[in-house]
Amino acid sequence: MADIGEDIVIAKQLLDSNGLVGIPTETVYGLAGNAFNEDAVLEIFKVKQRPSFDPLIVHAAGLDQIKSFVKEIPEQAELLVKELWPGPLTVLLKKNSEIPDLVTSGLDTVAVRVPRHPLTLSLLNSLDYPLAAPSANPFGYISPTKAIHVDQQLGDSINYILDGGDCHIGVESTIISFENDIPTILRLGGQPIERLKEMLGEVKINKHSSSQPDAPGMMKSHYAPSKKLILSSQSGSLKEYLAEEIGVLVFGQIHPEIPKFNQYVLSDIGSVDEAAKNLFSAMRELDQKSHIRIIIADAIPNTGLGKAINDRLKRASAE
Repeated sequence: MADIGEDIVIAKQLLDSNGLVGIPTETVYGLAGNAFNEDAVLEIFKVKQRPSFDPLIVHAAGLDQIKSFVKEIPEQAELLVKELWPGPLTVLLKKNSEIPDLVTSGLDTVAVRVPRHPLTLSLLNSLDYPLAAPSANPFGYISPTKAIHVDQQLGDSINYILDGGDCHIGVESTIISFENDIPTILRLGGQPIERLKEMLGEVKINKHSSSQPDAPGMMKSHYAPSKKLILSSQSGSLKEYLAEEIGVLVFGQIHPEIPKFNQYVLSDIGSVDEAAKNLFSAMRELDQKSHIRIIIADAIPNTGLGKAINDRLKRASAE
């Protein structure tokens, strides 16, 4: 298993030698490597068992560093990130040759963000390069929100996990594109769309999922437990399952017909922010209960981070 600690020097030494490190962010934990080094990037794909056609997000210390490896930043995008970075917002920009094509799966755009986590920001500021860092989990599985989650899933393949505590948002960043000067949300996430509309006016939302995505996190089936997960609206008859075999992600009232120990309340006060923070940990906990055969997810109000939660649940339930 990997060593877990808070030592930025150890993390930097490993990254400088083109090794991989688990890093905390405000959204989920990332699997980080030198974004400028193809060997390190290739190792990320290998460790995650991630298909090479699914591009990676690049994390940087700040806007000035990002300007050094992209061709341009549209005016609207620059105004937006100056207000919202560091934070759970990823922007798709035209890259220059310094970013290997492997990072972007051959696309001419790179997804970039500045994470809002003091430990990782300190690490980034100590490096001469940005970090390619997709979520630190096997491809398609539940994203990690604690250092121990990373260790349980990838600890045999990496040497060090930087422990920054629990992720306080709990779902991945929102991804936005400004192609043709049209703000378009490519992935719903930790930056509520209401705030983006407030700053940009009307924005498009791309509801398309793809087996060859134009940006990270656009795969139709993703963020899924190993157990079958269905939405409550799709549950219908569950006669083939005993009550003891059904797990429930609860938002609101406990289900009286299901044993309480099979239910995980995402928020007992009806907060979508709290539900987002608890979502992946709850999915993981139910998935690890050997007696559970199927997981049902309650409907979440489609406001604020609720939109991102519903997006993740829809992808987790996709065949």
